Amino acid sequence: MTHSHNLLGEPDPTLLPANPEADAELAAGDPPAEVAAHHPTVSAAWAALAEEAIGRSERLLTDTIEAYAYARTGYHRGLDALRRNGWKGFGPVPWAHEPNRGFLRCVTVLAAAAEAIGETGEHERCIQLLRDCDPSLAP
Repeated sequence: MTHSHNLLGEPDPTLLPANPEADAELAAGDPPAEVAAHHPTVSAAWAALAEEAIGRSERLLTDTIEAYAYARTGYHRGLDALRRNGWKGFGPVPWAHEPNRGFLRCVTVLAAAAEAIGETGEHERCIQLLRDCDPSLAP
């Protein structure tokens, strides 16, 4: 008899710790570049930079590449934080937990920027990662 589900179960969700100082700076409207400079390991600062670049109304290719670079940096900083907090490369990283959102926002912008420059494989990997982390996030 074969089973189509994991008999060991899914790992517990990974919940990143908050960074109250960086969160307060972002909430106060401090420029994301300054927050990233003060807190370079905080994905939320990189996500804010990436979202700003990709959201420019008259976006140029350089804005897309800038967004890609910021999102890639925040993504890697987020992976480091997830691993430090027990994540093994799979399992839930829920959006509902506020400190996880910086990482997930970076993956979202990275997917969009990759798609915009025709990097199909990266776009697909990011979408799958979002689905794996929190199925409510991905299209």
